[in-house]
Amino acid sequence: MSTNSSIVKSTSLKKGKEEQSPLKEFQEILQEAIQILRYPSEVYDFLKNPMRFLEVNIPIKMDDGTTKTFIGYRAQHNDATGPTKGGIRFHPDVTPEEVKALAGWMSLKCGITDLPYGGAKGGIVCDPRQMSMDELERLSRGYVRAVSQVVGPTKDIPAPDMYTNSQIMAWMLDEYDHIREFDSPGFITGKPLLLGGSKGRETATSLGVFYTIQLISQLQKLPMEGMRVIIQGFGNVGSYLAQYLHENGAKVVGISDVVGAVYNPEGLDIPYLLDRRDSFGVVSNLFRNSISNQELLEKECDILIPAAIGGVITKFNAERLQCKIVVEAANGPTTKEAIQILNEKKIMVVPDILANSGGVIVSYFEWCQNNQGYYWTEKEVEERLKEKMTTSFLKVFNTAKKYRVNMKIAAYIEGIQKIAEASRLRGWVKF
Repeated sequence: MSTNSSIVKSTSLKKGKEEQSPLKEFQEILQEAIQILRYPSEVYDFLKNPMRFLEVNIPIKMDDGTTKTFIGYRAQHNDATGPTKGGIRFHPDVTPEEVKALAGWMSLKCGITDLPYGGAKGGIVCDPRQMSMDELERLSRGYVRAVSQVVGPTKDIPAPDMYTNSQIMAWMLDEYDHIREFDSPGFITGKPLLLGGSKGRETATSLGVFYTIQLISQLQKLPMEGMRVIIQGFGNVGSYLAQYLHENGAKVVGISDVVGAVYNPEGLDIPYLLDRRDSFGVVSNLFRNSISNQELLEKECDILIPAAIGGVITKFNAERLQCKIVVEAANGPTTKEAIQILNEKKIMVVPDILANSGGVIVSYFEWCQNNQGYYWTEKEVEERLKEKMTTSFLKVFNTAKKYRVNMKIAAYIEGIQKIAEASRLRGWVKF
């Protein structure tokens, strides 16, 4: 089974000295951005938590004949600008706080990229590595049955996320169609092409990150040719990104996976690693001298790309980073305290809600194609993605200069405005 990012237990990447609270991180930066915009506190009170949050029990018959109950979640942050949109992750560490934070970040992504969506997120507490394909199918269908009353093509549109893929989306689509008794391809994105998926969706997040790096290369006068890059995570996002960078002359000097990491200052043989990786993106076992994920983060490079899980760059290791720029391909990989330290070190952090928005952008393209019944070529998808990423990046970059803040806060400022204004027009908040 292929995945949408490297699946790494959070404790394997963190120092273990602090418990990360993604929702608190979201709320703290949200409050700071709202104060800069001089919105009243009512706006913060309205946006700091999702409008709706659902927790469900999903009983599933396992292959051995026993029945196991899984816990699932769906958070819908804000639907003032349109239906909510967000992925579903299967992971043993999924928590309500994480899902709520991810839904908020998705709202901001949609605001930055000017999509007619609010943010949502879903998750199931499970370990897909320990489950058969039949069990995963039953779990996927069970989740849809449990949340079917609150999702739909004009309500809330799911998509793949950590440890889910196009096959899981296909099962979910089929279950939803059975419940509703009509064909509804716009219910979910990230589907197989034969079921209404979009060309370019599988590589969208990676390509969006690559376009971001191209812009940084131009603005920071850091040539792509010979650029030294470390990618933490070698699943769907990390592997495709490594391929794009390698093909365009960059030198990928380090990569990591669930087992460990490898680093070579002369550059790694990316085609070889892509050919030899397993379905979970594991390649470090091919090397005798592997290192830990934590050690890899602190190695020297031009651009460091966390592309696995959240909370890996913290106040405990930020001072030791030896990169010039951090590009967040994962969701929430750098804590607020770490960003402050990196600012002092003059290390630019390109935030997740900007850098990894390629996935939701092409999900939007897929939804549009489903609604039209007309499908685009891969070249059309890539051209429109590049235009969206470029416009969004420059908007955030200029906002950072205008308010004299870092890129993270600038991204929040840009993401909030559309949601807040739509909420004001609907009469939900007043300012």
